Amino acid sequence: MEPLEIAERIRERFPEEVVAVSEFRGQVSVTIRKGRVVEICRWLHDEPELRFDFLKDLCGVDYLGRKPVRFEVVYTLYSMRHRHMIRLKAEVGEDDPSIDSVVPVWIGAGWHERECYDMYGIVFNGHPDLRRILMPEDWEGHPLRKDYPEKGPEREWQGFREVLDKAEKLKEFSWKE
Repeated sequence: MEPLEIAERIRERFPEEVVAVSEFRGQVSVTIRKGRVVEICRWLHDEPELRFDFLKDLCGVDYLGRKPVRFEVVYTLYSMRHRHMIRLKAEVGEDDPSIDSVVPVWIGAGWHERECYDMYGIVFNGHPDLRRILMPEDWEGHPLRKDYPEKGPEREWQGFREVLDKAEKLKEFSWKE
């Protein structure tokens, strides 16, 4: 099935949820409201003619000052059986940066959602283990947000000195020629 046909099927099934459909260089994106994201994803996964059984990617985007809704969570879906792809973009507002987790649909979404939470601060409701994955647990802020300071946090991360001291102590075990 062609991507525009899939987008039209989504629009027919969830007319109130589809905000826009766009095509760029042969790739189709369907922008949706976040409220029924799990239901939409479950339908895309289970519908025999679509069978989107593989979540290729899930990431966040920050449109600070460029769009009315600041964040998007982008889902790139692929069907192994039918070999077609579609991209969903769920709008997530700055006032409530949260969306339901799609882990019940694709278990592999867990790691992607954790990364999105860590880098953008988007909370995934119902996630089984939502915690930082790239930054230390006590890190302040979310580094991929457009308003994050370019030089990092104003004050040095409290664990920084500890990491440097440990690295110095472990130098004796490094390879020497």
